[in-house]
Amino acid sequence: MKQKSVNRWTVVFGAVLLQVCLGAIYSWSLFNQPLMDKFGWSKEQVVMTYSIAIFVFAFSTIFSGRLQDKIGPRKVATIGGILYGGGLILASFATSLPMLYFSYGVLGGAGVGFAYVCPLSTCVKWFPDKKGFITGIAVGAFGAGSLVFKSIIQNFLSTVGVSATFMYLGAIYLVLVLIGAQLLRLPEASKDAKKSAASADEVSMTVSEMVKTKTFSFVWVMFMLGCMPGLLVIGLAKDIGIEMVGLDPIVAANAVALIALFNAGGRLAWGTISDKIGRVEVVLIMFVITAVSLIALSVLPLNLVLFFICLAGIACSFGGFLALFPIITGEFYGIKNLGANYGVVYQAYGIAALVGPIIKGNSSSFSQTFLIAAGCAIVGAVLTAIVKGMQKAETPVPATAK
Repeated sequence: MKQKSVNRWTVVFGAVLLQVCLGAIYSWSLFNQPLMDKFGWSKEQVVMTYSIAIFVFAFSTIFSGRLQDKIGPRKVATIGGILYGGGLILASFATSLPMLYFSYGVLGGAGVGFAYVCPLSTCVKWFPDKKGFITGIAVGAFGAGSLVFKSIIQNFLSTVGVSATFMYLGAIYLVLVLIGAQLLRLPEASKDAKKSAASADEVSMTVSEMVKTKTFSFVWVMFMLGCMPGLLVIGLAKDIGIEMVGLDPIVAANAVALIALFNAGGRLAWGTISDKIGRVEVVLIMFVITAVSLIALSVLPLNLVLFFICLAGIACSFGGFLALFPIITGEFYGIKNLGANYGVVYQAYGIAALVGPIIKGNSSSFSQTFLIAAGCAIVGAVLTAIVKGMQKAETPVPATAK
């Protein structure tokens, strides 16, 4: 028993190390101005790199989820580390937008996508009794990545410039992700364990079976509507602080650290709370918090404190969505094919990364953008209530309760 305990926490350490590096992708807003200054590109052109990376990240989980169910998490995470680190190293040589989009957006995004699913499905299988808590740790590390690397990135940007920063970060990510990947392993499946898993996980759907269920489309859209506000705010956090609140650029950069802190904290906190009060119930609460925070950003006169409070509410809820939907996918459709199934559900995250910039591009101001995003969060809350009703309708009443 002691050896088993050591083994599973070693897996968690590897997952955290890997996820912290992957989560540094959320620090993109720190690169906006340096790239604009060096190459003369517009803000929209530069921010598109982040949107492409997030979209490719999500899209590639379709393949990485299936692959890691077949060949194991260690090999797939290793592939992800090579793509991620290599993509950033190649980005250091980019002198045109297409090259930046390909290196950082496509290769880097694919690397994150290949490595991201592996720690989630692996850790859930090691801790079937604490799914919310352990998933919160795994995805919380991802959310903390931008906080951990914020000062490192800023130091590189100020001393060696943006291109060399990509080079150094790529090398760091490559080494650390590869180390973390080697620590990922699945628990040994003895006959007794298999019998136990079968009884604990009666549902075991394939992807084709999952997409035919009544709940799938609701879950998918809920995930998209939950992620979109967070992705939108994360990508433009520093710019929002400068334009809407009139903050000094250095102070506004602290918004990146604040978002990372609450993003990571929300993943662990909401995951743990969901173990006690239920997944769908927590999702509903997070949609309400997101909508209220976005409306406040839109209609209230902003100062530093209110701005940071609203960002905290959005970031904390965003982290919670990313912690809970892997568990919801496993509980609704089974743990056996979680990698493949969550890869499909995770496409909602990629679409959310594209929807946000479209809303921003068709809005006359940040305030209008936030009001539209708040409306999306309200729709998400309504859909969550519907899914909760579906759950009650489909849950049989135990004979002892009659």
